[in-house]
Amino acid sequence: MNSLLLPLLLLLVVAVPLIMGTRKQKKQQAAQQDLQNTLAPGDRVMTTSGLYATVADATGDTTIDLEIAPGVVTTWLRLAVREKVAPVVETDEAEESTETAVSEISSTPSEAPAQETITVEAERSGAQLAPPLEHEKK
Repeated sequence: MNSLLLPLLLLLVVAVPLIMGTRKQKKQQAAQQDLQNTLAPGDRVMTTSGLYATVADATGDTTIDLEIAPGVVTTWLRLAVREKVAPVVETDEAEESTETAVSEISSTPSEAPAQETITVEAERSGAQLAPPLEHEKK
């Protein structure tokens, strides 16, 4: 009896995680297959490479047309679509901050418009600007 106990315990220790892992993987594959089959024009998606796009045409079996910018439609494999994402909704605050930034840029003198544009964009995005590099004169 004792000689059978150790092999049975080893079998349980190895077999149970394998079975549980296989079930989890099958569920994930089923969810991904369901996503692929339910894609429709107008859906906002993210590809496996991190590209956000809108589905333009989903009639192909293995390919899908994605609009990555207004008027720019590219063809992708369906398997490249990772997930559906919520559509981007602009708020009034975003429009007001854009209008403010544009008016600030247009009201600056033309001496350094490029630097001012970079500064305004950095302030709006919350990014920090590094000081300009100073090269030694030889």
